[in-house]
Amino acid sequence: MKDNCAFIFLAPGCNYKVNRVINETDAVNMYCIGVGSYEEAEEAAREMAAIKCSAIELCAGFGHEGVARVQKAVGRDIPVGVIRFDRHPSMGMKSGDDFFVK
Repeated sequence: MKDNCAFIFLAPGCNYKVNRVINETDAVNMYCIGVGSYEEAEEAAREMAAIKCSAIELCAGFGHEGVARVQKAVGRDIPVGVIRFDRHPSMGMKSGDDFFVK
C-alpha cells in the first residue's frame, strides 16, 4: 500500500477544494493543496488525516499559530512540519499570523 503525504501552501485567493494536485509515484501519493486561510488549512489537513496521510508539511507562510492550529486539527498522531522563514517573501515579508490571527 502506498504512503500518502501532503504539502499545504498558503496564498491569497486559493481555495482548498480547487487548488490541489496529486503527484502519484510508485511509493507515495503527494497531495499539494493551496489554501487561502488558516481555516481552510485546518479543513484540508482534516481531509488528509481522514485518508491516513503519514505527514503534513506546511509552507513558510504559516506563522507559529497557524502551524499550531493545523496540528490541533489533525491531532498528535500525524506529524506536522513547516518550512520556516522569518517572514515570507511572497506575502509582503509578513507571516500568515499577521493576516489571520486577531
